Amino acid sequence: MESAPSNSRAATVLLAVGAAIGVALAALGLVRSGRGDANGLPSSALARVNGEIIRVDDYRRVLSGLAQDKRNALDDAERQHVLDRLIDEELLVQRGLELGFARHDAKVRKDLTGAVIDSVIAEFADAQPSDREVETFYEQNRAFFAGPGRVRVRQIFCRVHVNPDAPEKLDRAQHAAQRLRQGEDFDAVRAALGDPEMAPLPDAPLPLAKLVDYLGPTASRVAATLDAGQVSDPVRSSTGYHVLQVLERVPDSGPPLSEIKPQVEAEFRRRASEQALRAYLDELRSRADVRVVPVLPQQ
Repeated sequence: MESAPSNSRAATVLLAVGAAIGVALAALGLVRSGRGDANGLPSSALARVNGEIIRVDDYRRVLSGLAQDKRNALDDAERQHVLDRLIDEELLVQRGLELGFARHDAKVRKDLTGAVIDSVIAEFADAQPSDREVETFYEQNRAFFAGPGRVRVRQIFCRVHVNPDAPEKLDRAQHAAQRLRQGEDFDAVRAALGDPEMAPLPDAPLPLAKLVDYLGPTASRVAATLDAGQVSDPVRSSTGYHVLQVLERVPDSGPPLSEIKPQVEAEFRRRASEQALRAYLDELRSRADVRVVPVLPQQ
């Protein structure tokens, strides 16, 4: 025989599982009025509550969840308890709708819209696109899956030997950036204003990850944002100021599809879900009477 604490836990599980199913049923509109004579119930139903059907499938789902938490088979009293809780739940759902919780309670609205969105995109969550669809999608979106590419960059470096910012070094770096932007010869400007680099940059396009070895993380991040021919403002690092000029950007064509096929399939499903949701919302709008004020209020 089960102890009193065990019975209490079972009742709590029943209420929790039943409440979760009730929210989903109300949100997705899965609870439907039965058809048949005034006193009878359809074969798919166990009960009718104010015209709304308690479905056999929902009852069995709760039973299954409860059975997983018990060592012994469910008895008649426990099965009746499940049905009673589903009826109580339906009464609470109906009352919540009467009180306008679905419209005015922020949490209920969020759960409701989330459940509808999940129902629209669920069919794409585990869908497996064909190889041809994946190949076409990848070819059309190679840039999305490509890496950051490579950058050929050069710099004028003004070393700072002490911890403070050394204003004269910042002035030199700013002057160097100005002269480069005016089109002066790079080697002449570097000879006049720059200091020797600890690790001179190779005159070749480098991956951004490799660029960090020469410039450090801060200056490398700035180089990644520059267009070809662009000159940066002085960038402060732990060793000094860097004035960067990007000479060339070499885009990455992307890895072979065979290396990243799972990622491509996942992105294919994600975009298909987004498109399905957008089409669903557009269809809802087309059937709705939506009126908007001509001028939105200022914040």
